[in-house]
Amino acid sequence: MVGQYVKVCSLAELEEGRAGNYTVNGRGVLIALDGGRVYAVQNTCTHDDGAFGDVAVIRGEIQCPRHGARFEIAGGRAMQIPAVIDLETFDVKVENGDVYVAVP
Repeated sequence: MVGQYVKVCSLAELEEGRAGNYTVNGRGVLIALDGGRVYAVQNTCTHDDGAFGDVAVIRGEIQCPRHGARFEIAGGRAMQIPAVIDLETFDVKVENGDVYVAVP
């Protein structure tokens, strides 16, 4: 289910290769700019329910700072144990230089 799109930030605020923390509809969301595309995933590691914080995107993946679990930023897929459950992903659109995310 796709929620209503909410303006989160401007595209200019995002740094290539970084994922930053935002709150959308009361939920923690990581928004990342990687390869010129914007992605949004839950800001909670599925292994320990802790927040990622601001993290680097390396070869299309983010890594949990506590236990090293890695996730694909584009699809949320768990790539390395201890995580085995994928991250929730959210629809993103960029209009007129602003980033909008749909979080149910």
